[in-house]
Amino acid sequence: MARRASAAIVGLPALLLPAVAWAQAQVPAAPVAPGAPANAPAAIPGALDRAFGSLGGTDGPGLSLSLQLLLIMGLLTILPSLVLMMTSFTRILVVLAILRQALGLQQSPPNQVLIGLSLFLSLFVMAPTLERVNERAIAPYAAGTVNAEQAISNAGQEFHRFMIRQTRERDLAMFAQMAKAPKFRSANDVPFSILLPAFVTSELKTAFQIGFMLFLPFLVIDLVVSSVLMSLGMMMMSPMVVSLPFKLLLFVLVDGWALLMGSLAASFG
Repeated sequence: MARRASAAIVGLPALLLPAVAWAQAQVPAAPVAPGAPANAPAAIPGALDRAFGSLGGTDGPGLSLSLQLLLIMGLLTILPSLVLMMTSFTRILVVLAILRQALGLQQSPPNQVLIGLSLFLSLFVMAPTLERVNERAIAPYAAGTVNAEQAISNAGQEFHRFMIRQTRERDLAMFAQMAKAPKFRSANDVPFSILLPAFVTSELKTAFQIGFMLFLPFLVIDLVVSSVLMSLGMMMMSPMVVSLPFKLLLFVLVDGWALLMGSLAASFG
């Protein structure tokens, strides 16, 4: 399961550029003038024009080569952000950052460890969705049974199904009202322009709710330690210095990492 999910993640960026490969395969090679190199890229601008079409209309000129390359690079730039915001990554990372603050640790675990842990736990949570994306989009497109448009549509449907399950109806209604969208007959009719901000808002709400529950036991320890120090007249000593070992001990004794990882993974059920 993990191997197929990893293959699905690796293959996701390939869905952005299928039109270019198709056009290059379909456009015949231009005649080469005498004395010109045999591998001159004369057909590339026409291939890209045919792949991307014309923004000015069916009869207008196509995009220039520089604008087409700029469009491709722009899509590749925002791809990581889109993938991360459409998965469980946001909730997991926010909860882990709040846990670090609740423990009173500034740089431990470091940001790289938190991001890596969030990424691989997200891979575990998203494994069923990524398997379906691989089965319905990436593998059929690689085999040539579906075209690029159908492959992208199938992949989007799987991510849409995951996101709609984790999104609150109140957040969906709020963004639909802001967009003045008509009433949707079913959840499948919600467009990504409304679903994506609603999903991110719901994920942040859920992450802060989980973070609040994490803060409570450590806040009690801070209050107890602060009260004891004040009753002993040790007001010059920082309560954080004394409470930190107790918070770490409590977290280790209850097997906090296993409980937290299991609870986060189960929250997406």
